[in-house]
Amino acid sequence: MRVTVVGSVNLDLVATVPRQPGPGETVVATEFARVPGGKGANQALAARRLGAAVRLLAAVGDDPAAGEALALLQAGGVDLSGVRRLQECDTGLAMVTVDTAGENAIVVVGGANTRLGIDPAELAGADAVLCQLEVPAGVVAAAARCCPKEALFCLNAAPAAPVPAEVLDRADLVVANRTERAALPELDRARLLAVTAGGEGAVLLEHGREVDRAPAPRVSVVDGTGAGDAFVAALAVGLLDGLDRATALRRACAAGAVAASRAGAQPSLPSAADVDTLVAGGAG
Repeated sequence: MRVTVVGSVNLDLVATVPRQPGPGETVVATEFARVPGGKGANQALAARRLGAAVRLLAAVGDDPAAGEALALLQAGGVDLSGVRRLQECDTGLAMVTVDTAGENAIVVVGGANTRLGIDPAELAGADAVLCQLEVPAGVVAAAARCCPKEALFCLNAAPAAPVPAEVLDRADLVVANRTERAALPELDRARLLAVTAGGEGAVLLEHGREVDRAPAPRVSVVDGTGAGDAFVAALAVGLLDGLDRATALRRACAAGAVAASRAGAQPSLPSAADVDTLVAGGAG
């Protein structure tokens, strides 16, 4: 299966803190790491680890952060021929704090992601196209228009931002968490909407009506940063692979749980074998 991801690439600056700071408060971090991230990059690597052939359409800057941000994608076998390196521009950054309960707070600096453009020809031959909202809305709309008619078009409506009507009309699958769904009521008219709820699992709605529900496997949560991206990739790959919706949703919840049990965004993303193991354990 051939998946094309149109999305963001960031370098995550991750501070581990005893608790999230309040307004005007300074909290001393216990650890710090620089980790490749960005929702587009995360979903591309997740889909690759789950067995898809993946091409990423994205933009990075001409700064040293670009190499760091692309390192795990390159090592993981994601096709980076569609990644543009923009001159006189910085690679996107995300400043992340993760507390001892695994909850995170994230501030994104768009950088090169805000200047992404795509050529319609770059989507030819894709079996699925995945988009998120960390790149300009016009780019997402262009991807929706140019997505091959026979391909699965998936939108992860994160971070919450107005979704063009033409994108919702084209989307075969929309994924959002509870907060994003509440902020974007138009998502309820999506053909198929998956709503994630962290440790409570996820529900699948068809034209606003619940059709499936899956629990989240119990894990020790370390860092939830990449969990949503693992869920999106696993659900899209599962549906593309011909799984029934209930099975695909259950595997997506397992993928998110595996990611939440590990530190970092891209380092936490599961393989198909990791998902198989957790699903089998839950079934037992």
